[in-house]
Amino acid sequence: MKMGEIKKIGQIGVPAKDIERATAFYKDKLGLQLLFNTDTMAFFDCDGVRLLVSLPEKEEFAHASSVLYFQVEDIQQAYENYKEKGIVFIDEPHIVAKMGQTETWMVFFNDTEDNMHGLMSEVMVG
Repeated sequence: MKMGEIKKIGQIGVPAKDIERATAFYKDKLGLQLLFNTDTMAFFDCDGVRLLVSLPEKEEFAHASSVLYFQVEDIQQAYENYKEKGIVFIDEPHIVAKMGQTETWMVFFNDTEDNMHGLMSEVMVG
């Protein structure tokens, strides 16, 4: 790899309107490990990818984030577990693609800050 080339994603930023509410959602509802937080930011670990939930510094950053797809082993079980924790899903787990022996399943939800995210699972069939 050459100097100055992108190697990996180091951090993903998600905007929040209420940092305490958002921190509680990602920590208590989704179960992500809180690394550290300040009055305006919370940093979480998601298996080596750092997730920054923060109050936007400027108005131009105060918009919904990109969709984060959280990979889970068993999407139906994760769906049930998160529903029990009070997460409201906008659909049910469903197949979005089938490639050979692999089915890709997804289900979508909004966080407390109106950012849409998904759970995804790749299932071997046959």
